[in-house]
Order: sequence, then C-alpha cells, then structure tokens
Amino acid sequence: MAGGKKKGGGGKKNSAVNAARGQVVGGKGKPWGTIIAVVVVLGLAIGVFGYAYAQISAKNAAQAALAQWQPSDSNKDPSTKIQGVVIKDYKSGQHVQPTQRVAYDQSPPFGGPHDGFWADCDGIVYQNAVRNENMVHALEHGTVWIAYNPDKIKGDALNTLKLKVTGKQFMMLSPYPGLDKAVSLQSWGHQLKVDSATDPRIDEFISALRTNQYEYPEVGATCDALGPGQFDPQNPPPFDPSKPGPDAVPMAGTGAQAATNEQQPAGMPTSGSGAPSSTAPTSPSK
Repeated sequence: MAGGKKKGGGGKKNSAVNAARGQVVGGKGKPWGTIIAVVVVLGLAIGVFGYAYAQISAKNAAQAALAQWQPSDSNKDPSTKIQGVVIKDYKSGQHVQPTQRVAYDQSPPFGGPHDGFWADCDGIVYQNAVRNENMVHALEHGTVWIAYNPDKIKGDALNTLKLKVTGKQFMMLSPYPGLDKAVSLQSWGHQLKVDSATDPRIDEFISALRTNQYEYPEVGATCDALGPGQFDPQNPPPFDPSKPGPDAVPMAGTGAQAATNEQQPAGMPTSGSGAPSSTAPTSPSK
C-alpha cells in the first residue's frame, strides 16, 4: 500500500513539471517584431531593385528606339523620315557685321548669312532671346538649337527641354517670342516645329542632326564661347523682333563677306594669315 501511494505521488509531480514547462514555452511566443522588420526590409530592397531595373530597361529601350535615327554612310540624313521636318539648302560661309541684320526667310532661321561670331553652343540655356545672326552661325558648326515660345512653354515643360540641352555639346536652348508653335528645333538647313516639349520627334531630330557630318558645313568647328567683345554668353546680343529694314542683308548674301577663317575664342592662337582658324572634336559629349 505504501509503495502504491508513493508511485501515485510521483505521477502528480511529473504532471506539474510538464504543465510548468508548457506555460514557459507558450509564454515566449513568436518574434513578430523581428519578422515584420525583415519583411519590410526585404520589401524595400525588392522595390529599389525593381525600380532600378525598370529605369535601366526604359533607358535601354529609348536608346534602341533612337538607333534608327543615327546617321551613317548608308543613311546620311535620317531626319527625312521624321514627319514635319522642313529641309532647305543654304549657302554657307557668308558673314555679316554685328551691326547688320539679315532678312531671313524663316522664323526662327536655320541657315543663310550670319554674324562672324557664333553663339556659345556648349550645352547652354539662354534665359533671354538671342540675336538670330549669332544663333545661325552656331548651326553652321553642327549645333541643334531648340527655340520655344515663352508664353506656351513653362514649368515642367521648360525643365524637360533644359534636360535635353544642359551640359551637352552642340546644343542650345532659348526663348523665341512670337514663335508660331510651342517648340521649334533648328539645325543647319533643317527645322521641326512641334506643339509639346514631350513630342518624341524632338529626340529623333537631335539624334539625327546634332553634329551630323553629312548635313552641316563646318565639320570640326568649335562650339566654345568667344568671350566679351565677340560673343559673351553672359551678356549675349539680344533678339530683335522687328522686321528687318531695307538695308538688311538678303538671303542671297548681297552685302555679306565670304568667310575665310573662323574666329577663335579669345586667347587662342591664330593661323599664319592673321585670322584664327576653328577646329574642335567632331564627336560631342553625351
């Protein structure tokens, strides 16, 4: 009898120990805070990598889409396939004096007689409209000039255009009061007018014609600023919206001087003839 009671007491003790262990284990629970933190970090990482991948893919797709607009020996002027591009043949190398005006046949002009000093076209954004005669000379060097109507292009639209120009060689942007469209692109002998800063033809035009060696006269000419006394990008000659008078140089070039050598930025060495020559790399920076 005594042995039986002792055995029964041991069973109760074991049951109590097991119950206590169960309470301890149950009290610990799962580390939900840690689990949630890990899930959040993983989610953010996936989101960041996903966004980066999407951006890279979009950039690659855009570059692939523009590949067809790159000039080559077999496709010298891809802009002929861009809807709305106007192409005209202009004689190059006709210079006028800073005090002369040219009776241009287009607005904005994209070829013809021009000032002997070119506008700075090293990826510059002009805050005010600049004299036509200087801007046209920059086109002769392989530049694409984006002009915009300041009454129609503002805010985000203007920022979109600035991104296409800022820091990019052989590109320049300026307002053009009275422009009949929102945006007008010019290269030598070519023009495209569009209604929106996001029109895909803008990038196509730039890809096809910026420093396209087959389509501009002075391959290798520089785009560097000439400086005060010649063309000062900090204080450029202003745009004149009035109609040129009877003394203006006509598109035929009567009254203009034939250009023999280009002007150079101040301080650069000149050629033996006493007139500076203009040379620069033909491949612009991206």
